[in-house]
Amino acid sequence: MSASNEKIGSAQASDVELNDELIREYLKDNGDFLQRNPDLLDHLHVSHASGSAVSLVEKQVSVLRERNVDLRHRLTALTANARDNDKLYEQTRGLLLKLLEATSTDALYRTFMDSMADDFKIEHASMILFGDADMAGDSRMDSQDRADAEIGALFKGNKAVCGTLRKEELNYLFPDAAGEIGSAALMPLTNGKRLGLIAVGSSDGNRYNSAMGTLFLSHIAEVIVRLLARLPQQES
Repeated sequence: MSASNEKIGSAQASDVELNDELIREYLKDNGDFLQRNPDLLDHLHVSHASGSAVSLVEKQVSVLRERNVDLRHRLTALTANARDNDKLYEQTRGLLLKLLEATSTDALYRTFMDSMADDFKIEHASMILFGDADMAGDSRMDSQDRADAEIGALFKGNKAVCGTLRKEELNYLFPDAAGEIGSAALMPLTNGKRLGLIAVGSSDGNRYNSAMGTLFLSHIAEVIVRLLARLPQQES
């Protein structure tokens, strides 16, 4: 005999009045009680907030219907997310193939910036490489010391940073559009030492946030890092 059955049995034996808690425990331990006593369904009612009474079976049907609607909404959201990921995968694959064709750092820079605007439809993008700014061609170069002074806090852990950044940080990353950006994502370019960074920005303050995944941005950064090691600055 279950604990709740024992409680009810002992309560009856000692003429102690049953209470809601004892009945709740009994029904929890005997989930098939209403199956074994179907006639009770005609006597059980659950009140709606409006005050009208419905049978327990009707209430169960209503709950199942609500759960079904919730599940459909979740499935719709999952399907939409899967479509977005498929599209992002194809865009990333196309960019990586273009990057592999670059014959110089300048060409690599142009390919990344053009793809962000044309293929990914990113509002604002940035690639900053660390080195002698006087040696820069088409690409944007800056010293690591200046980058540390401007956005050093964003490099902690050498991991992606997503969210709302400080005005000073946005001014450095996107000097031509900082006032238009509500959120941004930044990925360091590193192979043991810092080589630079790539960043994307949006006027939507919720577009990039700390909860978003950065897998595709990480893949792009990894390929860029490997290409930088073997490409000359300018095309010969």
